[in-house]
Amino acid sequence: MDLKMQKRIAADVLGVGESRVWIDPDRMSEVSTAITRTDIKQLIDERAIRAKPKKSTSRGRARKREDQKRKGRQSGPGTRKGSKRGRKSEKSEWISRVRPLRRRLRELRDEGLIDSSLYRDLYRKVKGGAFRSKSHLETRLKERGILEEDQNE
Repeated sequence: MDLKMQKRIAADVLGVGESRVWIDPDRMSEVSTAITRTDIKQLIDERAIRAKPKKSTSRGRARKREDQKRKGRQSGPGTRKGSKRGRKSEKSEWISRVRPLRRRLRELRDEGLIDSSLYRDLYRKVKGGAFRSKSHLETRLKERGILEEDQNE
């Protein structure tokens, strides 16, 4: 039983490709007698002819990968593309360096370990990028004799 013509008409009516047209195997003889578009539309209404669902790419693997990335996995050097600055902006690096330095300067001033004029001077140096980190700032202050070196070191 050749249903090529019926399949072609059904595909056109349903607005899908011929490979997505499904014909009920129990009603093949009924479908083979349909020769007009009206007949085909009637069979579609009776659910003897249907359009198969679209096949698409599964997102299961993508979801699993997202879950792993949320946990901090799959972020090693083999995954990274672009430079270090491309992944973390210079501005956010600057912020994460400067805020702790300024916080430490405030602590030192409030504790009375440095006076306000030295605080201002150091504050400007922090802004100028003179210190790499809090430990670098403290090392410099100890070298200048502003902070005493801990005895338990």
